[in-house]
Amino acid sequence: MQPFSLKLLKFSNSKVRSGFLFPFAFCLLSVGFYIPGHFSLPVVAQTTDAREAEGDRLMQQGYQQNQTSQFPAALNSWQQALQIFRALKNRQMEGWALGNLGDAYNSLGNYAKGIEYSQQQLAIAREIKDRRVEGAGLGNLGVAYNSLGNYAKGIEYSQQQLAISREIKDRQGEATVLGNLGLAYIYLGDDAKAIEYTQQSLAIAREIKDRRVEGAGLGNLGLAYIYLGDYAKAIEYQQQQLAIAREIKDRQGEGTGLGNLGLAYLYLGNYAKVIEYSQQWLAIAREIKDRNGEGTALHNLGAAFLKAGNLTEAEKMLVNAIQVWESMRQMLGSNDANKVSIFEGQAMTYRTLQEVRVAQNNPIAALEISERGRARAFVDLLTQRLSSGDANSVIASVPNQDQIRQIAKAQNATLVQYSIIYDDFQIQGKSEPRESALYIWVIQPTGEITFREVDLKPLWQKHNASLTSLIIGDREFLAVRSRGSFPALQPQPNLPTLHQLLIDPIASLLPKDPNAHVIFIPQRSLFQVPFPALLDANGTYLIQKHTILTSPSIQVLALTRQQKLAQKQPNSSNALVLGNPTMPSVSPSPGEPKRQLSPLPGAEAEALAIAPLLKTQAITGAQGTKAAIVQKMPQASIIHLATHGLLDDVRGLGSAIALAPSGNDDGLLTAEEIFDMKLQASLVVLSACNTGEGRITGDGVIGLSRALISAGVPSVIVSLWSVPDAPTSELMKAFYQNLQNNPDKAQALRQAMLTTMKTHSQPRNWAAFTLIGEAE
Repeated sequence: MQPFSLKLLKFSNSKVRSGFLFPFAFCLLSVGFYIPGHFSLPVVAQTTDAREAEGDRLMQQGYQQNQTSQFPAALNSWQQALQIFRALKNRQMEGWALGNLGDAYNSLGNYAKGIEYSQQQLAIAREIKDRRVEGAGLGNLGVAYNSLGNYAKGIEYSQQQLAISREIKDRQGEATVLGNLGLAYIYLGDDAKAIEYTQQSLAIAREIKDRRVEGAGLGNLGLAYIYLGDYAKAIEYQQQQLAIAREIKDRQGEGTGLGNLGLAYLYLGNYAKVIEYSQQWLAIAREIKDRNGEGTALHNLGAAFLKAGNLTEAEKMLVNAIQVWESMRQMLGSNDANKVSIFEGQAMTYRTLQEVRVAQNNPIAALEISERGRARAFVDLLTQRLSSGDANSVIASVPNQDQIRQIAKAQNATLVQYSIIYDDFQIQGKSEPRESALYIWVIQPTGEITFREVDLKPLWQKHNASLTSLIIGDREFLAVRSRGSFPALQPQPNLPTLHQLLIDPIASLLPKDPNAHVIFIPQRSLFQVPFPALLDANGTYLIQKHTILTSPSIQVLALTRQQKLAQKQPNSSNALVLGNPTMPSVSPSPGEPKRQLSPLPGAEAEALAIAPLLKTQAITGAQGTKAAIVQKMPQASIIHLATHGLLDDVRGLGSAIALAPSGNDDGLLTAEEIFDMKLQASLVVLSACNTGEGRITGDGVIGLSRALISAGVPSVIVSLWSVPDAPTSELMKAFYQNLQNNPDKAQALRQAMLTTMKTHSQPRNWAAFTLIGEAE
């Protein structure tokens, strides 16, 4: 490999802890100490009613069982109590019973049930205006969403609970929620805020002598100091927590404390201690049926055995951990958003097992795990929607190596799958996660599979960079502010360096025929790579040598093929072409006044030029209302939308297409709304800015492209950055002209890029668009 380009950007060390949300990940997973929102039982008046007295007894019994981590027994007690209080129409006690059931299900790792019961509790509390029950319900919802990795939602509920607790002077509730907020900020990497909240919680817990909340606070402080690199202080706090958990017979707290002691010893390089503590945790988790604890302990054992060189035991533990994670995702039913968020905390196990399989010299088995650990919620969703629209949850089977070969043969394409591997390295006395290796698998149309490994350590060791920083640098160079604006001068990009890392190791395995399809299956930040613009040592762009598509996973390719075959073919002349609608007003950022988006005369000219090719009339200006376009979309054979795109990289589903407002709507067609549509179009082209972006997760990019494919579209063309107006119009006209003569969408797009390149040579002008899904 040639030396890396000197034009490397500074590496960003922003991260989310324990493998959540961003690709930076620690070898071991941690579990903090969330305390449920129900706190303790309300004071119950003496009663002479035998049934009510029995309900009270069952509530007390369940409370004692829950405190000692006997969760199934507590569920049984509270279910019986719930039936009694419903029969007696005692709404307050019904609310408490529901909340306690929600807490117990959270403890068992069944977050869907936890949310269901807590929402019922919250509805009753608001109906009867009981602020304490309301706060408890909000707290349990906060715990559930934080446990799913949805910290924004978890923190929102917790902040509402905190306000109520302070309003009604509920000191126990205040201590509890402060501790839960502290843990959420630990996982978000905000150590200062985490320690501040946790110390406030600890002070109140000691004041009111609540040992359980005190223990949780000590444990979470220990976890924060692990991430700060102060392992001695972390061990001290964890040992104090462990002593309290054993004193009050809190088995779940005991297990979690043991596990986090193991985490501290990992960073000290004492793998024997890691294994010892994690095995104790695993035994407790299985005893009390704590599925999240069981999966985390198994992962940590697998990672420790890998570090210790015991590959056989590492593989065994990691396979078992994956089985636990998949059973937990199954419990989430058909809730796509929750499946996506929980997977962020589980993805590290799949990456670690890939490392083990490669170390065992079995890279094809590693490919199976790589495929098993990507786009799983998306695959479940597509499988469900292809199953006659069955509303019930579907858990799709995972393809083995033979099925992966068959998919490549069916696509008649060369598939290239990437996987970024991370590891911990001692940097300035502190363990820090960094990109360690890039795994690349090439699957030929014949079914032959070849593996390559690229060492990524020189990127950060010698150049203080990362794959992510290289990609961000390219995107800053390539992007313009929006359609219709002119690019500012930027430094030269890192396109040659990315070619060196991503393409050079496999260049000899790619087809010689430029019309043959190459389908890239990226991961994490690699979804933002402009593959057509990657530049080789001879100054040749990748699109000049290959016809390029992308896909979130190999299995998604098979499913988009099924979508195409299952489609009812609409009238082929029933195309929908929109350009430059009367623009809506949007707020540039929260709290700022709304401003109307700028008009796009080039997009209007584009639509007017394309429409005759598709035998339709272009919709422009005030005619392009959201209501009109949404009404036409389900019947359209091809949909082309040339307008502004708006990116929401926090939620993803908030990403939107700008249309003309009318009536009570704001003119923004969001990914969330598209997600619920049923479309028959064989192709959707979003000729707008940033339409290929969204929230990058282990499940792929959550945004407009995913929503469209979910709605039934087998082929989607989207942009990776803000595209300039005039060259985009030229490219799109050339694309549809090519499509008239050649139904292969990938080849038509390639030729359009090559044509545009002749008059607009810079990659920002022609390389933004990518085809996802089916080529033909």
